[in-house]
Amino acid sequence: MTEPALDCGAATHTGLVREHNEDRYWMDPALGAFLVVDGVGGQAAGERAAEIAVATVGHALACQPADGPGTPEARVRQAIASANNRIYAEALENPELAGMACVLTLALVEGEQVTVGHVGDSRLYLIGPAAIRKVTSDHSPVGEVEDAGEIGEEEAMAHPRRNEVFRDVGSCPRSAGEAEFIEVRQFELPDHAAMLLCSDGLSDHLTSRRIREIADRYAGDAAQTARYLVDAANQAGGRDNITVVFVAGGAFRAGSAATRPRLGITRIRASRRVWSGRAAFLSYGLLLGMLLWAVLRSWRINR
Repeated sequence: MTEPALDCGAATHTGLVREHNEDRYWMDPALGAFLVVDGVGGQAAGERAAEIAVATVGHALACQPADGPGTPEARVRQAIASANNRIYAEALENPELAGMACVLTLALVEGEQVTVGHVGDSRLYLIGPAAIRKVTSDHSPVGEVEDAGEIGEEEAMAHPRRNEVFRDVGSCPRSAGEAEFIEVRQFELPDHAAMLLCSDGLSDHLTSRRIREIADRYAGDAAQTARYLVDAANQAGGRDNITVVFVAGGAFRAGSAATRPRLGITRIRASRRVWSGRAAFLSYGLLLGMLLWAVLRSWRINR
């Protein structure tokens, strides 16, 4: 089977408030593997946790070839669990790293099938010709109520508890199949679609609608699209580290162009508004004519 052509690129930035960038990312198009990690912990601990996660996940997937034993889900789970336990072990050995952990989103692409392993509040979005969908769920109190529809996206973005999470990678020993640890999702990535992995530094600043608007500007350079998204998050405040991995199918540029008929709809609606104004003008004229006719008729009768 011919593998679909994927254009991938990434960008990361410390943001405008933080002194250190605790985000990390990793891409291996040959393996079809894409990862975003957001470190948690004081001093350099968050950065170290993220670095361990990247190194461990990369090594685990490279040592588990796609044609080897195990399903994509099993490979994703094992890679994340290995990262978790290595982070935990290093924190035990180094008291200055106590409490370090991270959240992450890992995507493994095989053909058009994508398997996502996810822990925490980093995200993966699927972007199609006319829509964007958040594939992952935020493992946080605010994320739960947002996903339940109890609060809206913009309200969740401004919530004071938006940065709290109840799942992480590294704070305690874990097994690959442990319940309430790794969320696994699978979906198809058509050639005309794209996916975006990001840390919460992006999703806390940009709505999904704004993300899609920027993704629609894709013109064959995934890294440039990632930089546009990071720049937009900084322009919106840059309160946190921002990391984006953007992966576009070979026909996504054509798919993005397909969203342009929305402009036609806008124009149609504008035409309807003009027609409504003309109709109202004609109605007022007719009414005025009837009133004048009634006045003249009354005047003639009274005469």
